[in-house]
Amino acid sequence: MSESHPSTGRDGYRIAVVPGDGIGPEVSAATVRVLTQALGTSFPIEFRDYDAGAECFRRTGTAFPEATQVACRQAHAVLHGAAGLPDVLFPDGTEAGQDFSMKIRAALDLYANVRPIRLMEGAPRRLVGKGPDDIRFTIVRENTEGLYAARGGGNIIRGQIATDTLVMTREGVERIVRYAAELARDGQGAPADGVRRVTIVDKANVLRSYAFFREIADGVLADCPGIEVEHVIVDAMTVHMIERPEHFDVIVCENLFGDILSDLGAAIMGGMGLAPSGEIGRDHGYFQGSHGSAPTIAGKGLANPIACILSGAMMLDWLGKRHSDPALTRAAERIREATGAVLKAGRAVTPDIGGSGSTESCAAEICATLG
Repeated sequence: MSESHPSTGRDGYRIAVVPGDGIGPEVSAATVRVLTQALGTSFPIEFRDYDAGAECFRRTGTAFPEATQVACRQAHAVLHGAAGLPDVLFPDGTEAGQDFSMKIRAALDLYANVRPIRLMEGAPRRLVGKGPDDIRFTIVRENTEGLYAARGGGNIIRGQIATDTLVMTREGVERIVRYAAELARDGQGAPADGVRRVTIVDKANVLRSYAFFREIADGVLADCPGIEVEHVIVDAMTVHMIERPEHFDVIVCENLFGDILSDLGAAIMGGMGLAPSGEIGRDHGYFQGSHGSAPTIAGKGLANPIACILSGAMMLDWLGKRHSDPALTRAAERIREATGAVLKAGRAVTPDIGGSGSTESCAAEICATLG
């Protein structure tokens, strides 16, 4: 497939929306509603739905149709609801719906998985004595290598032995660490002391692959003046994130470790329903809430749309920077402010964070706050 890099100014933006499975269609529809409200109906942006995921696999035999691949590649950005259903499996026992998420990362080279961890006023406080002024850090997860590079290529021998191979390349480590350094350079520093700090998380004390990661990361960061560098072993990191989250600014790690730590981070900020994410490459961006498809509550109006809405704001920020369009950046900030106001007031929020609202009422309240 030939590469096509979309370019635009105010001529128009095309967003490929992949609603996906479970609660995905509900939260993605709520997000499009909020984005449209923030931008205004006259703003030149088009949201178009495309099929992918477990239900798509069940109907068609593929989780990522060719037409959706082309649309995602040609769009200015991709907004995703959720993928995967636990009962839709490949013969090897892995979820068929996850093929979409895994393959789009490779197809669009989305090497940086960015998870901002921010405790907002009104969100449930999981850590005693820690408030919004203490919890403001970002986890940067390498997104195309690591242990997940083995998906579809692992081996099971005679039903007795299973192997998957962890993959790291010098180029892959260099670019993810460079991305983390740029975030730290452009950010506010850690809440505790204002220091611009990159924390390298690994298992370098045991495994050569992680020692390789650390060595390369140190080399990249040696050329980044003004950034403090530290190393933390991953098991210790799970303790430090709970005990002193205010110390951290930007955390960078391998794919699997980043996946695990970012879910812990989501809990720290009040729950998966509040946690946005962006998967970013040189030419493409893909945005979704950090949660899964939650099939047990699908169709009941109980899904929290805030994670997806904040991911939509991340998408507008990324597009605004990429295309030098301040209207997108302003809309993103307005969405965060309106979402924060609704959360703080406790108006119309969903049961997972202590409210009695619905997906629809939460999105409607955010739209009303936007005006």
